[in-house]
Amino acid sequence: MVFPDEASQRLEGKYAVMVVCWLLGNGCLFSWNSMLTIEDYNGYLFPHYHPSRVLTLVYQPFALGTLAILTYNEAKINTRTKNLFGYILLFLSSLAVLVLDLATSGKGGIENFIGIYVISGAFGVADAHVQGGMIGDLSYMRPEFIQSFVPGLAASGAITSALRLITKVAFENSQDGLRKGATSEGSKTVAAYLAAGGIQTLPQNAEVDSKHQERLSNKKLLLQNIDYALDMFLIYVLTLPIFPGFLSEDTGKHSLGTWYALVLIAMYNIGDLIGRYIPLVKFLKLESRKYLMTVILSRFLLIPAFYFTAKYGDQGWMIMLTNFLGLTNGYLTVCVLTSAPRGYMGPEQNPLGNLLVLFLVGGIFAGVTLDWLWLIGKGW
Repeated sequence: MVFPDEASQRLEGKYAVMVVCWLLGNGCLFSWNSMLTIEDYNGYLFPHYHPSRVLTLVYQPFALGTLAILTYNEAKINTRTKNLFGYILLFLSSLAVLVLDLATSGKGGIENFIGIYVISGAFGVADAHVQGGMIGDLSYMRPEFIQSFVPGLAASGAITSALRLITKVAFENSQDGLRKGATSEGSKTVAAYLAAGGIQTLPQNAEVDSKHQERLSNKKLLLQNIDYALDMFLIYVLTLPIFPGFLSEDTGKHSLGTWYALVLIAMYNIGDLIGRYIPLVKFLKLESRKYLMTVILSRFLLIPAFYFTAKYGDQGWMIMLTNFLGLTNGYLTVCVLTSAPRGYMGPEQNPLGNLLVLFLVGGIFAGVTLDWLWLIGKGW
């Protein structure tokens, strides 16, 4: 029998954990989204190196390779230690971006670009530890925790976009304004990781009985959920050829000038955040495996839509289309991640979560590689 006081304590504990999961999700991608939202500063420093494309392309092989190794050895690795290492590396990498900029006085050149290149790889390694570990660990608990963690990922993009727009307004008319705005956002990123330092472990009432149970092998889990894995891959293999590279470099010149790319990135992040909360409304959540695959495949119509909008449309249509891209990306990601682990025991939900994130990162890597096809015929 559960007494009212005990029930209320459990309910209170659940919501506290959901807040912690949201904050940890935010911290997972906060640093990388900060790198994306200062693309105007990186483009100014390294105008001939396509930084918005190159840095993303560097980031993904490190993330994919590390995640593949961690997923293969999932049963031998302490997930909490893996998560803690990932967050520490994210903090140190964010600090390294600031130190590099201050040490070089904000100068460009190939040497500094290589430094950013190396830090981008470190972000990839850290993300593989954190995102795979957290989603795997939370799959082992309650679905509400993933439902909080995944929107936290998108919230990091919306928050960094808002901060970047604020710093651009604040420093636009000052000398060295681009650099001041970018370093100001970088300092906020480091502060965010310092603030997250006290919430690396979830409250004890979030723990799940983890008795050793015989479970399906990774191969059997993958075969039973191959459609969900392909869903994750296809969502991001469509999104990443467009965001951020195409939106930053290939949408032409418009009246918004240097604000245009920042506005597009902000609209994508806002749409992504909103989309991840739509499944909270039960009748709007898509759970059918067949319909999920159908909707995900239909998103590929966005590729010609973006091409013709960039060529013939005005900036209003592009902003709307970019927001829709983010909205569908966030919505479908949450639908897949919260539907897949159902019906499995705790020891199976953890590796299944890792496998889904592995395919997600694989889709991102394929997407950022395909992004370079937009440059065909443009002289680089």
